[in-house]
Amino acid sequence: MEVIKVNTDNFEQIVLKSEKTVLVDFYADWCGPCRMVAPIVEEIATEHPEYLVCKVNVDESQKLAIDFGLVSIPTLLAFKNGKEAGKIVGVRPKEAILEMLK
Repeated sequence: MEVIKVNTDNFEQIVLKSEKTVLVDFYADWCGPCRMVAPIVEEIATEHPEYLVCKVNVDESQKLAIDFGLVSIPTLLAFKNGKEAGKIVGVRPKEAILEMLK
């Protein structure tokens, strides 16, 4: 699967109502560490169809960043059954991200 771009308008429908475990990458285009984690997130989307993988641009969806208490990017959140189930801040290896999704 490919990475799905979500925003304030469609976050609830796509992420919170998903039957799959969801990985959400909160990022900004200007953020160097975000650009480092992006290929890892794309690999997970391609290699693990059991997960729904999404990206939220915090500059375009500031309300979501505030709602989830983000203080730094990149922040990766895992959601299961509509609830936050894991959080990683900063660049981490793919194995750590996959472990959070289990």
